[in-house]
Amino acid sequence: MGIILYSYYRSSASFRVRIALNIKRIDYEIRPVHLLRDGGEQHHEDYLRINPQGLVPTLIDGGAVLTQSSAIIEYLEEVYPTPALLPESALDRAYMRALVQLIACDIHPLNNLRVLQYLKEKLNYDDAQHAWYCHWIQKGFSALELLLEQHDCNGLSCLGNGPGMADVFLIPQIYNALRFNCEMHEFPLISHIYENCMQQSAFLNAAPENQPDAEKAL
Repeated sequence: MGIILYSYYRSSASFRVRIALNIKRIDYEIRPVHLLRDGGEQHHEDYLRINPQGLVPTLIDGGAVLTQSSAIIEYLEEVYPTPALLPESALDRAYMRALVQLIACDIHPLNNLRVLQYLKEKLNYDDAQHAWYCHWIQKGFSALELLLEQHDCNGLSCLGNGPGMADVFLIPQIYNALRFNCEMHEFPLISHIYENCMQQSAFLNAAPENQPDAEKAL
């Protein structure tokens, strides 16, 4: 059995894994899990047997079932090491992982679907959703932009000239920030990285609108 990826086209965590698979030129089959239809297919019993958290993505490689995008991408880096997503030196690897965690731990959890649904449904924060989303983008991207400046980023990728693990995490976050009309003019390096990466097939083919489960209106 080949690699299977349970994915939702709009999920930024799924987007990350699709990019990593594409960069490494790994063939995979997508099995869509619609996060909104029928109360959220991720909550259905058949999917919960695969992923008890009821989240996407889930990756199946042979008999192994992997969850959490960070763990999945680290697994892919170890098992399919070429082309590499992490640099050679220990210091550069630590820096790359710090950027990854800034995005995956400090920005994304505050703005993911579960949080936005809670704000809307439980706290009646429908009108404040946009302000909430863009506030945390602003906070996180401000720190990230400064880190990139301090490390002499060239605007092609977060580190060096080719895409690495930090770019795999960053591009979906920028994609969603643009979808939510968050202001990006204060982040020229981040914006340049996005423009460069989205010209590459590994990123473009992983984009939400190019997925088999994509809906016409994004």
